[in-house]
Amino acid sequence: MSSGNLNKPGEKISVLNAGTLSMIYEKGFLRYISTGRDEILRMIYSAVRARNWLTIAPLIEDEKIESGPDSFTITLRCLYRSDDINFRADYAIEGKNDNSLTLTMNGEYIGRSEKNRIGFCVLHPVESCAGTICIIGHSDGSFEKSAFPEEISPNQPFKDIKKMEWQAGDARCLLTFSGDIFETEDQRNWTDASFKTYSTPLSLPFPVIVNKGEKIFQKIELRVEITGTGIIKEIDKTIHFQIDLSNRSILPQVGTGHSSRVIPLSANEVAILKKADLDHYRVDLHLYNPSWRQDADFAVNDAVNLEIPVEFVLFFSEDAINQTVEFTDWVNNSHPEIALVTILDKNSQTTPSELADPVIKLIKSALPGVKTCCGTNSNFAQLNRKKPESVLNDYICYSIHPQEHASDDTTLIENLKAQKYTVKSADKFANGKGVWISPVTIQRRFNANLTHFELPYKGDGVPPQVDPRLMSLFGACWAAGSLKYLCESGVKGITYFETAGERGMIQGDYPSRWPEKFNSTQGMIFPVFHLFRFFLHDKSFEVIKSHSSDSLKADVIALSDGKHMKIIVINFTTETLEVIFTGITGELRIRRLNAETYARAASDPDWIENTEAAGISFNEKILIDPFSLNFIDDFS
Repeated sequence: MSSGNLNKPGEKISVLNAGTLSMIYEKGFLRYISTGRDEILRMIYSAVRARNWLTIAPLIEDEKIESGPDSFTITLRCLYRSDDINFRADYAIEGKNDNSLTLTMNGEYIGRSEKNRIGFCVLHPVESCAGTICIIGHSDGSFEKSAFPEEISPNQPFKDIKKMEWQAGDARCLLTFSGDIFETEDQRNWTDASFKTYSTPLSLPFPVIVNKGEKIFQKIELRVEITGTGIIKEIDKTIHFQIDLSNRSILPQVGTGHSSRVIPLSANEVAILKKADLDHYRVDLHLYNPSWRQDADFAVNDAVNLEIPVEFVLFFSEDAINQTVEFTDWVNNSHPEIALVTILDKNSQTTPSELADPVIKLIKSALPGVKTCCGTNSNFAQLNRKKPESVLNDYICYSIHPQEHASDDTTLIENLKAQKYTVKSADKFANGKGVWISPVTIQRRFNANLTHFELPYKGDGVPPQVDPRLMSLFGACWAAGSLKYLCESGVKGITYFETAGERGMIQGDYPSRWPEKFNSTQGMIFPVFHLFRFFLHDKSFEVIKSHSSDSLKADVIALSDGKHMKIIVINFTTETLEVIFTGITGELRIRRLNAETYARAASDPDWIENTEAAGISFNEKILIDPFSLNFIDDFS
């Protein structure tokens, strides 16, 4: 069993300074470049993207770090290899005491390669940059006054970049780029909390075949001028949680998906999952597939046993009218309880109105009262770039996963807040329709650049959709952060993960199919199960707006029915943290799901009820353990 996903032995994380700038260095990346008061850049790194936009992880062959109190020099050599890529690069990173950074890359293709993009990327934090004026210098020497977008931009807000100048608090920042043409995209489209400036414009053809021996050079320079007093307040290591009891939203419908394994839920699995009080059960049906009725019967039988309605996600082909009639006839014969019917086109990124309008009319005529949904099975990016035009649907939908661009723990936590940005932007063009997020998964289900739905996995070994962090405390913390930001944003429904198996809330009655990677045990209860059981147990509760003074380290979800409070405190770090609440007072009780209690919780679906709670006071500081979920309530 695994209780968390910690840094692996040998990984180097260093705190570095360049004049008054501070930052963290980790495996070739510079993170959190800051004046100590204002974050300037979230990250500078190099990315190698193969055909189909797969990111190739580097093998660091050599690395040297020399650092002083206000300067540093780093050199490293990285090898990138995959079926498509054979590339080696030497990097030099220098921080000087004049508040400047210089990064250079000298790369060479050591074998024939097929790439979409290779080069430096700069991440600009959304919270401090959105709406900020930015001066763009172009390759022809001209300058343009623009601004980082506030709403999520479907297209690149800045193009042909040689220089960027903007203000971050008391810091005037200047970036200079050499060696390629750079442009900026809004990564909130993929629930990343950043704008990304990258090399090689998307308008150029890709993939590109590169021959052995070809070379690449790039250079980035950052210069920062402190325009204010430069006085930095003493850092308060205590994390403050503010609970705003006056800001409430209705608890959305929260469900799960049909398991990707080919075994129906057992009676024991059903009994366990029913304890989570889930609201719906997602079932995907490809109506052009002759076996869809058997698939539907198989999945709906699980939903009937779970005693929850079905979220039908229907994929249509060109014969949509006949397929709709066949589906509604099947429903009227089988009588499943329906939560929602989503209409998708197997050949389109989003639901075209010429499909949606006639299908919705037929469904509402044959199945009165059934709610319908249009949108995408892919990321918010697909929805934002091609918005559904039908006026007949009740909801718009898209899916969420956090690993479109990077997969490390830190990035996954950084980007949780971006999930609420997508809902805010979706509300702008939803025309009063509800927003439905389905599904939310910790790993990417399919490559939206290639297809519009998940295909059966035909490879050897572990499918790419499986991420062992789902069974860990880290996975539960990530899911809790997702719940917070989506629920506080006012979504109408969310579908998380699957029921049982390596992509589920529990392992279930069958052992892991890939124990070498997903090292669960038969019958194991994953921490996410306890999260949803606690969160969904009282349907009359509303979500209370809350704020963390350092949401990258710890965050909080609050619920209340006007008489009682339920709170989940999340620690995203490997440290023990000290937290304190404002906005509420009183004596409560706490149950801690941490490394010490993990094994006990993994074997008991009633762990919360069977665990003795400790008393705490909201008037005092509270210690929370590394990678932990802390369940707090005021029930006697």
